[in-house]
Amino acid sequence: MALCMTSTPTATLSATPQATPETAEVEDVLESEDRPWVTVVWDDPVNLMHYVTYIFQKLFGYSKAKATELMMQVHQEGKAVVSSGSRDKMEHDVRRLHAAGLWATMQRDD
Repeated sequence: MALCMTSTPTATLSATPQATPETAEVEDVLESEDRPWVTVVWDDPVNLMHYVTYIFQKLFGYSKAKATELMMQVHQEGKAVVSSGSRDKMEHDVRRLHAAGLWATMQRDD
């Protein structure tokens, strides 16, 4: 019987963990989960400016000056971020704004 010598592939082990597509995706997801949510109020043709100012004061406790500044941003730029935080809190804020008759949405913070 003859001996047959074949070379076998050897694996090189590294002490440094290698990034795989799976770990990169997990890191992207974790990074995106860290971004807070925001509530955006949109300009509408129905509500008067003083009413929007009043709602911002009543719902968010803003001073008259801050509420007026946000209302003017909505009026001039078409939208303004009025609150930020967890998704649950932003859903609650959007519901309250809708109940007051304002157009509002929520999204991830940029």
